[in-house]
Amino acid sequence: MNPARLPETGSIEVDDAAETALLVEQAARDAENPAVVSARLLIALDIDGTVILEDESLSPGVVDAVAHAQRAGHEVMLATGRSWEGTRGILRVLGLAPEYVVCSNGAVIMRRVDADELRYERFHTETFDPSEVLRLIHDNVTEAHYMVELADGTRLYTEPMDDWNLVNARRVPFAELAAQPVSRVVVVSPGQTEQDFVDLVHRIGLNQVSYAIGWTAWLDIAPMGVDKASALEHVRGWLGIDPAHVLVIGDGRNDVGMFRWALEHGGRAVAMAQGPQEVRDAAGETTLSVTDGGVAAILRGL
Repeated sequence: MNPARLPETGSIEVDDAAETALLVEQAARDAENPAVVSARLLIALDIDGTVILEDESLSPGVVDAVAHAQRAGHEVMLATGRSWEGTRGILRVLGLAPEYVVCSNGAVIMRRVDADELRYERFHTETFDPSEVLRLIHDNVTEAHYMVELADGTRLYTEPMDDWNLVNARRVPFAELAAQPVSRVVVVSPGQTEQDFVDLVHRIGLNQVSYAIGWTAWLDIAPMGVDKASALEHVRGWLGIDPAHVLVIGDGRNDVGMFRWALEHGGRAVAMAQGPQEVRDAAGETTLSVTDGGVAAILRGL
């Protein structure tokens, strides 16, 4: 700005409405103009309850808002508890083909091979021996449905669930679930409440693994120290993005780790309004609910 245009110290200069509108319009154009230098952000979005509703419909305005963030030069990616099979279709409807995708609550990182065809490879996978965890839960929970994900992406399950994507999955006896290392264990018990699972975890002591409890009676178990935050730190390093230039948005307990990671490094962590209080407390800020277009509100403001 030309110093001659600055108001004198202690005075206020008021622009008329037309000039103000022009300034706002210019700022919006600059945000999407590659020639205007701005800090490139790593933007990690959760899927369920963040970009899509429970019925799998899209949150209002999210597709246009994602496109806006991409035009502004930011790296927009997904960080989800879903397996890759349940994630690929969401990338397509959002118009996304990021270099990396975090799946299975951080146990799997996919790397792009072909953007046009949305072909990805399993680039980084964490595994652990699930035998003790499965024994503990099986001894304490009746009528549960179990699924494990192997290092190559194959999933083994004991009983199907209506909302499980069973592509690249096969049904096996319970004993076969622990026959080899896995990247995650999923336990769903329709007869139990979310609080029942919280109490169960404290009672049996899941000390050698990482875990997340869903908004239903859903327990997701990963290797020790592995979550969305650990995976996103890998991605941030590979992309060479400054630790402070991260923005993460989510709604569940499995997002709390990435909230803390972002805030500890000077980034932004945003919780959806409908998330549990403990999740909103862990975030630096709260946006609108998924039904009201909370992600779009944040991304359009960049």
